[in-house]
Amino acid sequence: MRKIQMNVPLVEMDGDEMTRIIWQSIKDILLKPYIDLKTEYYDLGLAKRDETEDKITMEAAMATKKYGVAVKCATITPNAQRVKEYNLKQMWKSPNGTIRALLDGTVFRTPIIVKGIKPLVIPWQKPITIARHAYGDIYKNVEYQVKGPGTAELVFTSKNGSQSHQTIHDFQDKGVIMGMHNLDGSIQSFASSCFNYALDLKQDLWFSTKDTISKIYDHTFKDIFQDIYEKEYRGKFEAAQIEYFYTLIDDAVARVMRSEGGMIWACKNYDGDVMSDMVATAFGSLAMMTSVLVSPNGCYEFEAAHGTVTRHYYKHLQGEETSTNSMATLFAWTGALRKRGEMDGIQELVAFANKLEKASLKTIENGVMPKDLAHISELADKKEVNTEGFLLEIKKTLDEIV
Repeated sequence: MRKIQMNVPLVEMDGDEMTRIIWQSIKDILLKPYIDLKTEYYDLGLAKRDETEDKITMEAAMATKKYGVAVKCATITPNAQRVKEYNLKQMWKSPNGTIRALLDGTVFRTPIIVKGIKPLVIPWQKPITIARHAYGDIYKNVEYQVKGPGTAELVFTSKNGSQSHQTIHDFQDKGVIMGMHNLDGSIQSFASSCFNYALDLKQDLWFSTKDTISKIYDHTFKDIFQDIYEKEYRGKFEAAQIEYFYTLIDDAVARVMRSEGGMIWACKNYDGDVMSDMVATAFGSLAMMTSVLVSPNGCYEFEAAHGTVTRHYYKHLQGEETSTNSMATLFAWTGALRKRGEMDGIQELVAFANKLEKASLKTIENGVMPKDLAHISELADKKEVNTEGFLLEIKKTLDEIV
């Protein structure tokens, strides 16, 4: 069989633990036999990030700007325990946070729907896409441990030297302080990306914050969204017969739980992080959630919306069998390959990505699936397979299709 040729490489960002093992298996079993795979490779595994003082993460982000399409494996964001385990020089920041900040993008996360697995939320019939702002808030925070009594102030010094002071709290004892920020320009990019994505999918767009409590910070998000909508998108939304509306996040939660789905729900950075996990779990599994970062200048970074599956990795190291769901990681590859094909005019590549996704879904719908799906599938006849066995079963189905 003649392999599909690529003209421009994908930016490939390798990762950590069990997902790193799955990453290589996907390439070996499902990609390289069919595609003359061209990638510009960056190892974002924790050891390499520590070795390069995390410069490799910056290099990967810049390469994404150059080539336009990237695919990323799940990576570790180290805590104190990880610093000790990996003997790190320091507690390196989240590579996702670094990449998202440099690309100034919005993360869109959508569950993978498959027959035989019903959402835990009974009314949900259609996928719910979470649009997550990918800059600022607690991911760019500054923290301080208060050791004793004193006054904490928020101080802003302008370029001309003038200062404004605002008391945060008069501490009578120990405590903690956190400072967050965001940028109007980043919020504007977030809003425009959400409006454009809604028009592309022809789906309603919801946006929620807590502006009744955060009357400046959250209210700024609300005002920027509304201003851009009125000036640039109201007519387009009405022509497409879709709706944009703002509501408080607690009201949005209540509404979404009673909805049938099928909308895009835009959230601030932390809200989107949490809500995408909730939506993924309610639709079946964290391993069944796609994620794509879209930047204002047309760069795309595809990844799985879950972590490195540490528990399975430790079992793997001990020689035990694992049954890890690789769907989200696989769909990161298919999403990147499809976008590369669309941008380069390679219809064979687009068609292959579509067929691979179809083969993956068909494998599960035929009753062959990893352990996490077997436990929740309503199919009467189902077979639980191990990590590599699942990929090999997909390959069998793919060979029938291609």
